[in-house]
Amino acid sequence: MSFDEVIAQPVAVRVLSRAVERGRIAESYLFEGPSGVGKTRTAIALAQSVLCPVKPNKGCGDCAVCTRAADGSHPDVRIFLPREDGNRNIQVEYLREEILPFAQYAPFEAEAAFLIFPEADVSFPARHPESANALLKTLEEPRPGVHFVLLSERPDRLLPTIRSRCQNVRFSRLPTQVLERILKEHQIPEAKRTPAVALADGRADRALALAESGTAEMVLDQAMAIDRAIVSKKPGSLVSIAEKLAKDDDLELTLETLGTFYRDVAALSLGVSSEGLSFRHRWDEVRDRAAVLTPARAAARVEMIRRTVDTFERNANKHIALDALLFSLREA
Repeated sequence: MSFDEVIAQPVAVRVLSRAVERGRIAESYLFEGPSGVGKTRTAIALAQSVLCPVKPNKGCGDCAVCTRAADGSHPDVRIFLPREDGNRNIQVEYLREEILPFAQYAPFEAEAAFLIFPEADVSFPARHPESANALLKTLEEPRPGVHFVLLSERPDRLLPTIRSRCQNVRFSRLPTQVLERILKEHQIPEAKRTPAVALADGRADRALALAESGTAEMVLDQAMAIDRAIVSKKPGSLVSIAEKLAKDDDLELTLETLGTFYRDVAALSLGVSSEGLSFRHRWDEVRDRAAVLTPARAAARVEMIRRTVDTFERNANKHIALDALLFSLREA
């Protein structure tokens, strides 16, 4: 694994490779973007580019150092996954007993060490200040040669002071063509690839899971049924769908799929070609909705859906939240 193996993230790779070449690697990075787009792979590639003795500043991906960095056995490259309690908050003891000691020692073998935190917004959320402030103190007093790489889908859930201590590197959703290629390489048949890519929201992990489960087409149909009910403006249709969806295990995925549809509607209205749309295989539906929704209205619907899905994580009553969302979408 090296920067050459990072897929479809040219901006992130360019920023990081230049920093390595110039010897200006930040003490702390925040890799921001959806899951399944290569943030962890890029963090490991960053470590390899610094530690690799075969291809300095690049990383060969094959030597013992690069191999150990990738498989988690290198003592100077550590990945700290969230240790969850009932509140999805990393235990403070875990941070103090395992993470902080590693951060406070000089690198073991090399001149640099990398601490990588997938789902940093889960491990150190602002709503749990004890663990968040413990991390902040560590970021403010870094050991020479120790680099922190925080990965996050939702950086807004981190303390502003943590965000300000990190150099931000943005990761984008993967293009549909890239997802298609990944699924094809996994020998997923086309009939399953197309709906899975539409639902994946630019995320390779989700595309693979959907293709393998075979549920993508059903979720797509449910999302489009919601849109048709909104357009019909019949209160009975919305109530019926809300009652059904509130009990559905795929509720969040269905709503996120609807959000992807409205994002495509906004994109089409702004001139994006059909090839760049997740719902390009349902071109007629995207085109018809774009004819009546302005980009601003479509974007507003995307945001409404995102906020509603967020409330589910706070144990909101799904039926009530869904009712409110559907009627708000009808008015938007």
